[in-house]
Amino acid sequence: MSFRIAIFLLTLLILAGYQQVKPQTGDGYNGWALVDKAGNIRKPNDLRDHYQALGTYMVLDPKGDQMHMTYASPGAAENYRKTGKFADGTVLVKEVFGADHAQMTTGDAHWASGTKVWFVMIKDEKGRYPDNPLWGEGWGWALFKSDAPDKQVATDYKKDCLGCHIPARSTDWVYVQGYPVSSRKVMPRCD
Repeated sequence: MSFRIAIFLLTLLILAGYQQVKPQTGDGYNGWALVDKAGNIRKPNDLRDHYQALGTYMVLDPKGDQMHMTYASPGAAENYRKTGKFADGTVLVKEVFGADHAQMTTGDAHWASGTKVWFVMIKDEKGRYPDNPLWGEGWGWALFKSDAPDKQVATDYKKDCLGCHIPARSTDWVYVQGYPVSSRKVMPRCD
């Protein structure tokens, strides 16, 4: 009898701690919590835990290969799939890593190693900060380096950020082709 009671109590404890996994939905456009009154942007500290991974680019460079991992605030990819645009307040963060590689049983494997910089963009449909040189083209722009991860170092988005985004002008300055979770194509379920 005591064995049955112990199993029953153990089952209750397990069920009490169980929480169903919830999808990242549209209530995550909280980018304005990262912006002060003057339009200064801070980097989210919890992006790997709370932001959705959009995609990864491998950049082959003779000076050192890089991996670019991009995250979005919760609900951003779902909204993009539905509307074809990023919602006001959406946060995108690109974390740039160095890259290592080695021959493995699967082939020449490459992986991220050591964060170099973070680029942060916040969608601004209303042009809230017209006098701040880090806001324009519908976005707030920021850059943080790994040696001072809490210090935003960009001074003007036109000279510090926009040059790399010109090829993505037609897709709202974002390289969406590298983000499969933003695709409108429905992927088959695997369950």
